[in-house]
Amino acid sequence: MAAIPRVSWFSLNCFDLLFYLVVFALITSTENAPRLRPNNATHRDYPSPLVSRPLPVSSRLPTPAAGVGSMCPCDEHNDACDSNCCCDADCGDQVALFTGCSVTSVGGSKRLCSRDVARYSLGNTRDGYSKLQSSVRRETSSDLFCIHSQNVVGGFSHPPPELPTDSSFDSLFQQFTSFLFSSRERDVRMSSAEGSAFSGYQYGDIMVTIGERGERGRLWLSSPGVSAHCVDTNPAAFLVEQRSRCSRHLDLRKDCSTLPTLNMASFTSIQMLAGWIDNASVVPMEVTSVILQSVEGTQSELQVTAGENLHPRLLNQTLCSNVVLKAVYVVKYTPAGKIVNVMLSLVIGFIHEAALPLLQEFQIAFVQDEATVHYSGNPGYAVGLPLVSGTMTADGITRSINPRDTMSVLYSAADQDCLRNPHQRSPILFGVDFVSGCTLRLEENVNCSLVSQTMLRVLRGSNYPQYVASSRNSPLDAPQDWLPIRSNFHPGGIQGCSIPVSFHLEMKWTKYGSLVNPQAQLVSIQEIIQTGNSSLALLSGGTNIVPVSISVSFVAVSAGASPVYRAKPTVDATLPSNFFYPLV
Repeated sequence: MAAIPRVSWFSLNCFDLLFYLVVFALITSTENAPRLRPNNATHRDYPSPLVSRPLPVSSRLPTPAAGVGSMCPCDEHNDACDSNCCCDADCGDQVALFTGCSVTSVGGSKRLCSRDVARYSLGNTRDGYSKLQSSVRRETSSDLFCIHSQNVVGGFSHPPPELPTDSSFDSLFQQFTSFLFSSRERDVRMSSAEGSAFSGYQYGDIMVTIGERGERGRLWLSSPGVSAHCVDTNPAAFLVEQRSRCSRHLDLRKDCSTLPTLNMASFTSIQMLAGWIDNASVVPMEVTSVILQSVEGTQSELQVTAGENLHPRLLNQTLCSNVVLKAVYVVKYTPAGKIVNVMLSLVIGFIHEAALPLLQEFQIAFVQDEATVHYSGNPGYAVGLPLVSGTMTADGITRSINPRDTMSVLYSAADQDCLRNPHQRSPILFGVDFVSGCTLRLEENVNCSLVSQTMLRVLRGSNYPQYVASSRNSPLDAPQDWLPIRSNFHPGGIQGCSIPVSFHLEMKWTKYGSLVNPQAQLVSIQEIIQTGNSSLALLSGGTNIVPVSISVSFVAVSAGASPVYRAKPTVDATLPSNFFYPLV
């Protein structure tokens, strides 16, 4: 009988324990493992690379955590103004009583390669009070071993940008190539003129439109892109004339009545802003002409009433009418950069499916608005109209081709500073007396001679004439018909500080010609300038303020014409001495 092998109890228990541990681990891993789905399942746990996600804002860093403009080391009391603390935001009108700034600059460490520095200083107002002047500038360090910093909350831990995907192409195309005249235009970022005190447009500034709900937009001018296809995101810049032609591929059945670029109303409903500032006046579009072009190409002008629009209409499956073929803008502006009028000319017509793609033309031009200056009378002057002035040369009298360059005087308010721009001038009108003035504010340690020359140039104007025509039709080649402007001001013979404090023009005139229609004629022109011949301290009376007066007067030097009648005719007859001979 064979012997049966026997296993020790210790060996059997160890084997069973190892077996139980392996089985327990397998069961636990199976329960925690993710459940497998059939191959035909429509949902997957891993993300698809084509999922549309919001696009990142490229080329921008997160907003800084704090700026130097909000830092103030001298602000020791909350909700209270600290004396002479110019950076304290709680100091409003109390700044006018400051005598200086305890902290003149606030910035980061000078060891930084680039840092923002806020500087504070005090100026003086016209009334002598203090006025806060602050600025924030970026300074760079020339040190080779400078420190680069990043003033953001997350430090260098920026969120990873999300990349554009193929499925987001349609939304991007709609966002960046949408027709600009849509009312859903986003807020416009203004050009370099923003932040300036100049309220009008400057050369190259993007012209601003306003929608029905008050949203700001841009005036766009369609133009060809890389190809001849129209791109509707070409902004129209101020004083930059453009002319473009581009083509559009259309589906007449779908685009005839729905595409904004074909509709006349998309152009006529534009409202421009006279300037880039928020409170600029609105300039509506003025439709000057609408030309209808037939299928054969002949053109005829349409009489369109105000507010009437001819919408595109699909006449049949292959023909669309009232399609915009050409748009021409003419922008009229002032020398100050304000838009005063926008005129629009349109050419609309028919488009046949066989003539596709559609060819459109766009143009914009700029014309300066010149106020008409009417000179007076013929041959004499008329009351209320400007004088005729000129300059003597070797060839005779010369006049400017600009009608605005006529004899003028300073026109300003009573508190206008004589030495600070802008200076408004008004033309001298015949027969109209004029009184104006300005205030001369003198500073300490100023050059009296320089102030005197500047004041004289301000009072006379930059284009001060030498001669004035005695009558309206005085010929340029007859100097005897032109009157010189005589002046009593001779600065070389005056000792001390002589600053003009009064400027007066005396115009003497008379009437000549027939009794029925007498004509006004100038006889002489006298310039009378009074100066303060003393020191600056005595001249200002200790207040550093000197009033200056400007006036013009017209003086008639001849009595009014009156009729002169002859005496009644009489018979002066004498008889011969021998008439009664021989009777007497």
